[in-house]
Amino acid sequence: MPGGPGLLEGGMRFVRFLREGEVAYGIWEDEGIRPVEGHPTDSWRPREELIAHGDARLLPPCTPSKVVALGLNYRDHAEETKMPIPCEPLLFLKPSTSVIGPGQPIVIPPMSERVDYEAELAVVIGKRAKDVSPEEAGSFVWGYTCLNDVTARDLQAKDGQWTRAKGFDTFCPIGPWVATGLDPSSLAIEGVLNGEVRQRSCTSRLIFSVAEIVSFVSRIMTLLPGDVIATGTPSGIGPLRRGDVFEVRIEGIGVLENPVA
Repeated sequence: MPGGPGLLEGGMRFVRFLREGEVAYGIWEDEGIRPVEGHPTDSWRPREELIAHGDARLLPPCTPSKVVALGLNYRDHAEETKMPIPCEPLLFLKPSTSVIGPGQPIVIPPMSERVDYEAELAVVIGKRAKDVSPEEAGSFVWGYTCLNDVTARDLQAKDGQWTRAKGFDTFCPIGPWVATGLDPSSLAIEGVLNGEVRQRSCTSRLIFSVAEIVSFVSRIMTLLPGDVIATGTPSGIGPLRRGDVFEVRIEGIGVLENPVA
């Protein structure tokens, strides 16, 4: 069952779930899931029905056309990898087919001998964004979620560019929900492997802020509702092995947990 710190006042937790063969959106409440009519990024309203948590399976909370990710956006991670601090956001893409939801297994590909976890705060876009300024970037954000930027580290070093290393199926767990009403500027973030904290930082240590990132990306490519921007990982990255369980824990959002197959 997803858990973790509570939301800030006025926030909601939007989930996408499967129940009796049908996919729907809803609001995660302490007592259950309240389905909504319409789409949460557009016009919607809650229904009277309340579904027990155990009667639905959580899916990725959004369906991005693309996942835009940042490399080296925490100073401690740049130092850890012995790479220079970037003077502007360093971007790469993860395909939509790499996205999985909470509880779904991360699959180690046979062609890699070193697959790493990377706990990250993810921004979920709420409306079409093109050439937006940092000052207006927040109005284009639907909310925030947890993301694990799974990486085939040996292939990343071998290829020099990152598409293969970052793009395998199951290499982008996100969830458990999209949390709204959050201030992303100072959220505690942890990466936990088999119950042991391996990564611990705060989004106040980001080199480029969420507003700067959204603006920068929108000046390169049009962002669509449901698109995801991963803001980078702190130090403490390490390998995943079959049988492991990895959690991304972010203050105000909750916990994303995935086993390794």
